[in-house]
Amino acid sequence: MNDSSENPETVTVQVDAAQTAPQQTLIEHLIELRNRLMKIVLGIGLCLLVLLPFAQKIYSFVAEPLMSALPAGNSMIATDVIAPFFVPLKVTLMVAFLFSLPNTVYQIWAFVAPALYKNEKKLVFPLMLSTIILFFIGMAFAYFLVFPAVFHFMVKVAPEGVNMATDIDKYLSFVLGMFIAFGVSFEVPVVVVLLNRIGMVSRRQLKTARPYVIVGAFVIAAVITPPDILSQILLAVPLIILYEFGLLMCRPDAPEA
Repeated sequence: MNDSSENPETVTVQVDAAQTAPQQTLIEHLIELRNRLMKIVLGIGLCLLVLLPFAQKIYSFVAEPLMSALPAGNSMIATDVIAPFFVPLKVTLMVAFLFSLPNTVYQIWAFVAPALYKNEKKLVFPLMLSTIILFFIGMAFAYFLVFPAVFHFMVKVAPEGVNMATDIDKYLSFVLGMFIAFGVSFEVPVVVVLLNRIGMVSRRQLKTARPYVIVGAFVIAAVITPPDILSQILLAVPLIILYEFGLLMCRPDAPEA
């Protein structure tokens, strides 16, 4: 009798706890998410403050591939009155974001890690770290190899009598687009390994898809790079190599019964 009389109260307490706990947990998650986002923004802001005195030098570094390709006496122009101020500021903001990426990734990791199982943590953190490294490699590849080749090609094919004077704002847009394109493209191994580890595709299926990947690499390169064969090859070939590297990192298929 005592057990039966206590059960309703116990059930009531458990129901009340079950109703309030999710709300408290949701609020706590939202507060933590807000704090993490504030720390990400603060990290970018601090990097920007440190880099602002070097804004002109940073822009000169970003503009160097084009400036070195232009004939003697040629230079870039600014068609907007405020462009000489805002364009270096935009470049500096981009660099500040890149410098703060480790902090950004750490904040994201600290937010999602408690919800992951131990085996998932072993997979997610290396993938996040690889994402940063490969993105930087892709940007460096574009800056040191693709930009010089593309700009020298453009200068050579310019019609006689045409003075190549690029607007600095349009140059920035082009550079940012290429940085993002190459940075994202170099994430191919991460995508391949992730799809394999979560069981969406097997290593055998990835090998079977190799011819389609090769064709797709050249199609992607033709879409996101300037219309010259050299820059397209400089993107398509690394994509194919990175896909093969991702294959090597995939788990071997289970033997067939």
